[in-house]
Amino acid sequence: MATFPLKSALALSVAALVLASAPAALARPSSPGLAGRCGPHHGVRRALTELTTDDHITGASVLADGPCGRWTAAAGTADLGTGRPMNTTDRLRVGSVTKTFTATVVLQLAAEHRLSLDAAVGHYLPGLIDAHGYDGRRITVRQLLRHTSGLPDYLDAPEWEHPERSRYRRFAPGELIGRALELPRPRQRWHYATTNYLVLGLLVQKVTGHRPEDEISRRVIRPLWLRDTYWPGDGTRIQGPHSQSYFTSDDGRRVDGTDWNMSFGGVGGALVSTQGDLTRFATALLGGRLLPAAELTEMKRTVAADPDRLWPGARYGLGLISSPLTCGGVWWGHGGTVPGGHRALVAVGPGGHSVAVALNQVPDSLQAELDFQNLVDTSLCATERSSA
Repeated sequence: MATFPLKSALALSVAALVLASAPAALARPSSPGLAGRCGPHHGVRRALTELTTDDHITGASVLADGPCGRWTAAAGTADLGTGRPMNTTDRLRVGSVTKTFTATVVLQLAAEHRLSLDAAVGHYLPGLIDAHGYDGRRITVRQLLRHTSGLPDYLDAPEWEHPERSRYRRFAPGELIGRALELPRPRQRWHYATTNYLVLGLLVQKVTGHRPEDEISRRVIRPLWLRDTYWPGDGTRIQGPHSQSYFTSDDGRRVDGTDWNMSFGGVGGALVSTQGDLTRFATALLGGRLLPAAELTEMKRTVAADPDRLWPGARYGLGLISSPLTCGGVWWGHGGTVPGGHRALVAVGPGGHSVAVALNQVPDSLQAELDFQNLVDTSLCATERSSA
């Protein structure tokens, strides 16, 4: 399940239909005493306009929590069929943000001494990774979590150059892992691959005896009361209020990609959620409510990420990304993109200030990717500067 590599953006067509966007709408600060220093977030408004007007993204929204309380910003359209404006309460497919949920449960199991981060995958799942020169006895759980396992990403296979051709097909984890093992070994030491997280899902199932989706729901989703977060299974439609999602076809048309069988993402990318639920999850995780201090420290031990797979300056821990902020410090979190068009990113900056950003169309140019990253940075730095 892709995050949002710049290289991929350059490979896509930059053609897009230009549709009018609704003006950015900003919520008032929750406390009148903060109004002078907290509003009206002009930088965030400009960043949203760049995405929805200059880059022709259908809709974009920001939900932030910080010293200004909770504030929201949105621009563009959630549903082109009805003209409903973009908002921060709709459900969406969150893609690879799912990986942080999965990593959290793996680290919980490590804290319970039910598995070891430095044990070989082959110890728990003998024979699963044993083909074409790949050997699970030489790959550790930690390496899977950090994307340093040396496994290829099944999404790099040629058949995934046109993912819309398989949008209604059901995939099993074993099938996708087997396809990955047929691919050449990655050249880089760090190689982002959803394959790693499908293997981790099977590991959770082996250790607990439960489906990994059920274990993640039991340990994370239900305890945090994430009422809008759920596993879609083989269902192709999103339940409840949601934004439609759009992608640009090869011939430059804007296509509705909302309905999609997300079994190909599994515990590496299938979750449906909302911006509110994502911020609750991320702040609970980074605030120490889901993991003991030792395991959270392990989660935040990072290695340099390939900028072609993420972006310059990004580092990757155990299911967690860190990225520098222009206003100082770093944010911790994760992002994700699904081929149908939804994109989500949740980040927690210094002081526990959080931001969740959503798009309902995949950026199809380098400039759009840079503008998306600028929106994340501007949203968090607006929160940071207000507390200075």
